[in-house]
Formats: sequence, C-alpha cells, structure tokens
Amino acid sequence: MKLYYLKGACSLVPHIALEWIGKPYQAEEASREFIKTPEYLALNPLGTVPLLVDGDFALPQNVAILNYLDELYPEAKLFGSKTVQDKAKAMQWLLFFNSDVHKAFVPFFRVPSYAQDNAELTEKIRQETAKKVLGLLEIAEDHLTRHQFFAEQISVADVYLYVELRWCNMLGLDYSHLRNLTAFYQRVDANAGVQATLKQQGLA
Repeated sequence: MKLYYLKGACSLVPHIALEWIGKPYQAEEASREFIKTPEYLALNPLGTVPLLVDGDFALPQNVAILNYLDELYPEAKLFGSKTVQDKAKAMQWLLFFNSDVHKAFVPFFRVPSYAQDNAELTEKIRQETAKKVLGLLEIAEDHLTRHQFFAEQISVADVYLYVELRWCNMLGLDYSHLRNLTAFYQRVDANAGVQATLKQQGLA
C-alpha cells in the first residue's frame, strides 16, 4: 500500500491514519510537477493528493481513502469508537473540515486570476478569506467547549482540523482568541502517531 502526498498538505491526514493502523505501508512525497505527469494522471485524473494505491486499486480523495482504510482495519478505530452514532459524528466533522473549512482556505493558496495583478484587491480577498476561515473555526471552538475531540476519542476528523490549524500557523492567521482550539492543537500534536508522521514528512 502506497500513499502519495505533498508535504504538510491535507494528505497528512491519511498519512497519520496509516501510521495509526500500524501495518506496513509506503509514503512517497510527490512534487507539484509529478502530480501533473501522464503517469500520475493515469491514476488520478484530477492531479491532486492524496492518492492511495493498494495493488491494482488506486483511490484519490481524503474521505474515500479514510473510509476505505477504516473498512480494512476497523480495529484501528480511525473514526473514534465503533458505535454507529460516534462514527457518524466523526464523519460529520470530517466532512465539515474537508469541504467547508478546507475550501475557505483556497484563496490563501491560489489567488483568483482576476486579482493576480491587483495588490489592493488581493489583500482585500485575503482579509475576507481570513474572516471566513475564523468564522468557521468558531463553530469548532464552540464544540470544544464541551468535548476534548470531535468523537469520543481522537479520530481522523481531529487530524484534519489539526492540519488546517497548522496552515493557520504557517499563514500567520491568528486564532489565539479561540482558546479551546489552541489547547486542542496541543492535544493532537502530542499524539505519538502524529509526531511520527510529522518526522517522516520533515515537519517536526
């Protein structure tokens, strides 16, 4: 089983999941040039990461990969406990972080073409993006006033938010007023599987 990833990207989530599972796997860092090559596009026409290759089976998209791994290795409890309701809650939060929150970050990493030569407009877009991201993070902050994690125990949903908080740190987006998020980040960061994966990607 091989996972293609970009360092520090959302592909960090299934990488940590594979580390939690504890079975042999390969993790290969891909360049942005490589994921646009015919070789890679034959496996994933979108030219994105993550991509999991298991024998002749190639699977892109974070949620699909995480669900596949959970089906193969239920004992790893990637979605927290195995109660139906708890797993559903973890999936709910995973989808929120994967779709709503992740999408909100996009203008930080890829400025719209109409603003690329307009510094004033670019700055305005970044300010609006920061406001939107922080507004979404407030939803997670509220949940954390009553819970340690987004399932009964640490799960892939928590890891996805952790990765996005790492992006905030990298971008200089201050969320320190969301105190529960700060404590949450520290809890996830202390996880042995998280630390082992960060070291593999050269991020620790």
